[in-house]
Amino acid sequence: CQPVPKPESRVEVCELNPCPPRWKVTPAGPCSSSCGLGLAVQLVTCVQILHGQEVLQEEHLCPVAEKPLTSVPCVIRTCSYEWSFSEWSECSTSCGNGIQTRQDFCLSSLTHKPVNPLFCRRFPKAIVVRGCSAGPCPEQEGPLSPGAELQPATAATHLTTAAAAPEHRHEDLDVPLPAGPREQTKPGGGEEDMAKKCFLRVCGNLFLNATGIINMTGVESRDCTVAIGRPLREEISVTILESSLNCSAGEVLLFSGRMMWRTGCRKLPLSLINSRTNTLIVKQRVVLPGNGVILQYNSRTATKKYYQDCDQQLFGPQGEIVNPVQLPDQRQELVCRTFITVAPRQRISIRALNADLGPEGNHSHFNYILVRDVSTMKTVVFHGKQQFLWQSTGSQAEIEFHE
Repeated sequence: CQPVPKPESRVEVCELNPCPPRWKVTPAGPCSSSCGLGLAVQLVTCVQILHGQEVLQEEHLCPVAEKPLTSVPCVIRTCSYEWSFSEWSECSTSCGNGIQTRQDFCLSSLTHKPVNPLFCRRFPKAIVVRGCSAGPCPEQEGPLSPGAELQPATAATHLTTAAAAPEHRHEDLDVPLPAGPREQTKPGGGEEDMAKKCFLRVCGNLFLNATGIINMTGVESRDCTVAIGRPLREEISVTILESSLNCSAGEVLLFSGRMMWRTGCRKLPLSLINSRTNTLIVKQRVVLPGNGVILQYNSRTATKKYYQDCDQQLFGPQGEIVNPVQLPDQRQELVCRTFITVAPRQRISIRALNADLGPEGNHSHFNYILVRDVSTMKTVVFHGKQQFLWQSTGSQAEIEFHE
């Protein structure tokens, strides 16, 4: 363009319509948790550019539906936790057989301080109750033969055998009652045949009575699982009356609940297990035919409150879940849960007939339904107005209704 004369440079003033108010987000502050999932707070304001300057405006002038969250999830690092234990207590008796106990703690590897036991629920934990012997008592006139202290359990074994004889009716949640006295069994091996049938019916059952004895010896299945269920506000304690498990062959007994996990084989007789909640799953793995354990369970009012007032417990085979739950004092909890437990041989199907959690596309609000498969600990979250169908892989499920 050199041969052509160059025009003079000039600037013309222009004025367009002012930009509409918009949301302004300042960088988020520190995370509320040093590890794991936490929340970070960020300042959200409504501003407008006027004459090249940001001017603060009232919030209603900005689009409400587009307002960013003031709290956002944050993760600094993955938390790690581990079980720790106190020393074993002294033997509960001065002579004969007794038990020793120890306290368990869930520790954070970051702070080395105790945290809520729920953080350790997925990690195996050693037993906290074991048998002990303080030597023969003076009043005994001779040495006890092995297993002599378990004679009362042997006497109760027939009750278990007879108790499982009637067909278990899970549909009406009826736990079988004991059959008639021992004299009523048929001669010529009839009792042994009945016992064999009863053992087979123990596995896969759900027991709902306040107390009972479960005989898991002689089952033909390698894995035998039973479940014990009680209403919320109760907890379950299990005493192992007798055990013939072969530990060197890999046979083991497992206990699992919402707030505990135990596994063991050696020194099982007279061990005491506390579920800490109202449900308990017992799984027995045997290798050699005829081996197994005999359990006695009892329920009682829980020593600590592990539930919220709006929580519910269902044991199947069918039921209706309605949320929100209206409490007697007219208040509503922000998070309410429904626990479902069925017989270990059964599975759970949950169908949402009607769900309205607010605008379908608005996931910024904390309104959602969370369904957890307890056996795999996998969770699914439902928003909006989804009419979903969910099916479990195990016999336990948890539902959380958030706000």
